[in-house]
Amino acid sequence: MVTGYFRRAYSSFAAHVLDIPPRLLALLLFALLLSFPIVNPPRSILLILTTANLLAIFATSWDLLVGRTGQISLGHALFFGIGTYTTGLLFSHLNWPIWVTVPLSVLVGFLAALLIGFPCLRVKGHYLALVTMAFPIILIGLILYFKNITGGDAGIWNLPRLFPFLPYEQQYIAEYYLTLLLLFASGIILYKIANSKTGIVMVSILDDELASKASGINITKYKLMAFAISGLFASLAGSVNAHLLTLRVANIASLRLDLSFLVIVWTIFGGLGTIYGPIVGVYILQILDQYVLTKIVDVPAPWHYIIYSIIIIVFVIKWPRGLARFVTDKQEDLEEARDIDERGPKIWKRYKKKEKK
Repeated sequence: MVTGYFRRAYSSFAAHVLDIPPRLLALLLFALLLSFPIVNPPRSILLILTTANLLAIFATSWDLLVGRTGQISLGHALFFGIGTYTTGLLFSHLNWPIWVTVPLSVLVGFLAALLIGFPCLRVKGHYLALVTMAFPIILIGLILYFKNITGGDAGIWNLPRLFPFLPYEQQYIAEYYLTLLLLFASGIILYKIANSKTGIVMVSILDDELASKASGINITKYKLMAFAISGLFASLAGSVNAHLLTLRVANIASLRLDLSFLVIVWTIFGGLGTIYGPIVGVYILQILDQYVLTKIVDVPAPWHYIIYSIIIIVFVIKWPRGLARFVTDKQEDLEEARDIDERGPKIWKRYKKKEKK
């Protein structure tokens, strides 16, 4: 019985992962990241990857909203900041433990996304983008006004650590593994949603909203669902990020507009509408920005941003559909049998010469 169970499990694993190159590549990359701390890397790299894991969750949540339903959001940092401030306020005023504050922060982010979704559904296109951009600014104003509660500009400091029971050095490794597992779980859930019947309906709304409405689809329901799910995962990333060993603070930096713009860059760089694309985009660009141009090359501040921007522009022009999507398309292309004339001009010329002889 046990042997039969393992045989069926392996057959399912082979059919759904091993036989699909993009999924196999994703599994290998995850295994590589899982074994990364074994080589005892520098703490700086470990911290960059830990932050990248949370930012990748944040980016995939934006990708579900925009890449699947086409609801352009320029204020997605709102949900990241809601997660950060909710866990901070619950701890500072009620002294609740972290295992209570983080789940409640996720719930608050989910409910906030539902409430914000209603007025946002009244507008479309660039008007929607402007409306979403206004919400983080409003929240920053409220935080500064009620500074006795929120801490104002200073924020809320000395939030509890994620793993206070571990030795100091091991806490960095534990945080890395926790954020990596959260990314893995979040990525699978969002990917499943994006490729489910619900995801197909969302894509139909993206392609032709009027036709979807004429087909009897409740557009409001699915748009609100996308908002709520997106807000949930963005709040998860923000709440966990507030408790990282090197931060342990909730301040208005989590609501800054450049974070909302960076998530767009990461997603487009990796591949919009793919879920896995933003993860690739975050990893590559964070390592490039925080390690290659800072630690290895040590480029001065003005040139740092110029080089970073030029690299992004070149990649986006070269692969407008995203770097990750380009790689997966190539993998799928290698699987398909092609005619001789589709394999390139050089092979076609050789074939014609052989025919003449």
